[in-house]
Amino acid sequence: MKSSSSTSYYRATATPYPTWAPLQGSAHARVAVVGGGFAGLNTALGLAERGVRDVVLLEREQVGFGASGRNGGFVFAGYSLGEQALLDQQGETRAHALFKLTTEAVGRIRRRVADYAIACDAVDEGVIWANWFRDPAVLRRRQQLLADHYGVQWHWLPETELRALVRSERYHDGLYERDALHLHPLNYAIGLAAAAAGQGVRIHEYSGVRSLVREGLQWRLRTAQGELLADQVVLACGGYLAGLRKPIDRAILPIATYVMVTEPLGERLDECLHTRAAVYDSRFAFDYYRALPDTRLLWGGRISVLNRSPRGVQRLLTRDLLRVFPQLAGVPIEYAWSGLMSYARHQMPQIGGDGHGLWWAQAFGGHGLAPTCAAGELLAAAIAEGDDGWKRFAGYDLGSTHRPFGYLAAQASYWWQQSRDCLKTRLEG
Repeated sequence: MKSSSSTSYYRATATPYPTWAPLQGSAHARVAVVGGGFAGLNTALGLAERGVRDVVLLEREQVGFGASGRNGGFVFAGYSLGEQALLDQQGETRAHALFKLTTEAVGRIRRRVADYAIACDAVDEGVIWANWFRDPAVLRRRQQLLADHYGVQWHWLPETELRALVRSERYHDGLYERDALHLHPLNYAIGLAAAAAGQGVRIHEYSGVRSLVREGLQWRLRTAQGELLADQVVLACGGYLAGLRKPIDRAILPIATYVMVTEPLGERLDECLHTRAAVYDSRFAFDYYRALPDTRLLWGGRISVLNRSPRGVQRLLTRDLLRVFPQLAGVPIEYAWSGLMSYARHQMPQIGGDGHGLWWAQAFGGHGLAPTCAAGELLAAAIAEGDDGWKRFAGYDLGSTHRPFGYLAAQASYWWQQSRDCLKTRLEG
């Protein structure tokens, strides 16, 4: 790899902006948002769009530092919990309402990119779900489920049509989700921050919150150089734990995922991809990838309790890449990185409040772009308007993940599912 071990492709190609100064001295806000990822940024922007001007966002590092600025950049509907499980748990009406929040969020992301002129390389060409296995039943079931219970239509891609787009003999048939897009997530985060700041939100980077204390009817937040007195507080730190409230922190597992980016491929890109759609496959332990505007290939996959080095990420993902596209053997990898996502035991976002002005949004589990947008809208509406739409997530509570033992359980579950994928692949020949 040619890149710095500490630099992702996204960070290397991030939109330049003047760094927001750390919080200094004493200040007051109606709402303090802790965390400059998608959940926090969407909440802050949602508040500003509703006319709430006295909002302060505190970020420990830089805007988009965590999973929001490190992910695959896929924007599609749904949650980490699958559609069938959601239907089984919630029933027809409530499952449809929860899922609709994310389909609406996809549209909202599309509009915000346009309305705020966010330069994030948005490609509105859909996403392909490619079948790793010969058996088409899993695709047919999901296609029917989405149509019957969620009002969503995915287009069937027969094997010949799929292979004309994704030039790999690894796949057999696929589904095409047209109402999806992909983008440069860090630049999108930077754009959201600029949009929020343009409407009066005060953003402070390098302002990690060291303590959060209830004082009368307000909350006092202390950073290294300042303190903030706020009427309401939103904790939106994802896998990068704030350490401010144990019940909130212990409700998630920070889990790593891995991403790498090739050198510019030029005409070689057409040897593997003849589509601008992003792609992921039908295994539990799936690969996900997409072409970038400069003809690079971004490739991601795997989850682990280990936050590996860039060299380790490159080694693992290159092996996965060549299983799908052996024609890219020897292609140089210029960037590789990992990032921490937040998972709950129930595999759904945790969105809620304590009734005393403390709110939280976390556990987006690798499906963050649309659900974080939905979460920001729900919390902004709750704080600004007293709306109780956030209570739709009341059944997905802050149950403990029992770290460190939860890490062992999560890794064992992943390996088990991975072994099932491998066994099915071998049996199919």
